[in-house]
Amino acid sequence: MTEMDKLRAGDWYYFLDAEVATQKARAARLCQEFNQISATDPQQQTAKMREILGSAGNNLSVQATFNCDNGQNIHVGNDFLSNYNLTILDIAPVTIGDHVMIGPNVDIYTVNHPLTAQGRRDYLARAQPVTIGNDVWIGGKVTINPGVTIGNNVVIASGAVVTKDVPDNRVVGGVPARELEKLVE
Repeated sequence: MTEMDKLRAGDWYYFLDAEVATQKARAARLCQEFNQISATDPQQQTAKMREILGSAGNNLSVQATFNCDNGQNIHVGNDFLSNYNLTILDIAPVTIGDHVMIGPNVDIYTVNHPLTAQGRRDYLARAQPVTIGNDVWIGGKVTINPGVTIGNNVVIASGAVVTKDVPDNRVVGGVPARELEKLVE
């Protein structure tokens, strides 16, 4: 089994593997190109973002800076809006639904490292997908951890650290994020 096979299977993989590094280098180059495009040219920004992402629906708007590990593992629906400084570590798939707004300085992670010192010395990582539903608003400085699924019609308060799944129709906040209120759809 190759390191990429292990990565895709959700197993521990060697994150300094040449194939993994090549994928990350491509993403870094494309993100750098995107981040250098003038904000006064939104059409060119959108075209470059469509080159980076695996797929995107209509009405795509992403502000610089944007950083990712792969890009091709990110799939966003219609009416996607991201404010400044979005980082998506998409070693595993990140699927984002329709009508999603993301505030500034948000981090979405699909990769984790071992709790053991030896595992970290061995440069191991494990990837778990992140899924975000429709009609979600993610406030500024939110962190979403690997393996989390966020339902539909969810609001995540600024500064929250989301470590567990969030059901539909909820407002969550805090560190770690917890339910603050139920929403009526």
